[in-house]
Amino acid sequence: MSIKVTSVSKKYGTQKVLNDISFDAKNGEIIGFLGPNGAGKSTMMKILTGYLKPDEGEVLINDIDVLKNPLQAQKTIGYLPEHNALYTDMYVREYLHFCATIYKIIDFKNGSVKEQIETCLEKVGLQVEAHKKIHQLSKGYQQRVGIAAAILHNPSVLILDEPTTGLDPNQLVEIRTLIKELRKDKTVLFSTHILQEVEAVCDRVLIINKGTLLLNEPIKNLKGKSLEAIFRETTTV
Repeated sequence: MSIKVTSVSKKYGTQKVLNDISFDAKNGEIIGFLGPNGAGKSTMMKILTGYLKPDEGEVLINDIDVLKNPLQAQKTIGYLPEHNALYTDMYVREYLHFCATIYKIIDFKNGSVKEQIETCLEKVGLQVEAHKKIHQLSKGYQQRVGIAAAILHNPSVLILDEPTTGLDPNQLVEIRTLIKELRKDKTVLFSTHILQEVEAVCDRVLIINKGTLLLNEPIKNLKGKSLEAIFRETTTV
């Protein structure tokens, strides 16, 4: 398993934001993480990346315990946070080179850092815009910069928190297509509010509400029932 979460719980003060969450992800799966605002999605993703520690439970990424060996686990994780913090006065290639120095990337498949950056630009469809400063890019292309930075160290697990927020319909389609392309050599977990996105892109759906995991099912097992109806049923309980 690329991701294995067992009995994870988390409190902020007296408020329990995650309640005994368990799930796993196989290599190459795309998993959609659905839930209303405040359901606990971002908290769970921060725990997966080692940014937060749970109060209880275990998280394994590629069989590495995130709590005991966070740095080792993080080397195999790419993460795009909900608020994609970019240095917008940098040029696209300049920013990715800066990220490469943070990751301490020396080479990639016996190539150079420059070659790795160009490979990532090609994967996310940014070659034409790479000569621009980031603030000159549209929201959709800025998201691509964030994804390029997240895959720069060639992680096997990619965690995307609301990657399509604020995008127009054309940009939505482009990012969805990109996510499907990335699954060729990565396990992808992404949160979203867009039900159609999960139906179009994902192999499996997780639905969380008030910190409790209410559904964990392959899309094919929904047997023709609309995800919208299932989401409405589970989140109004």
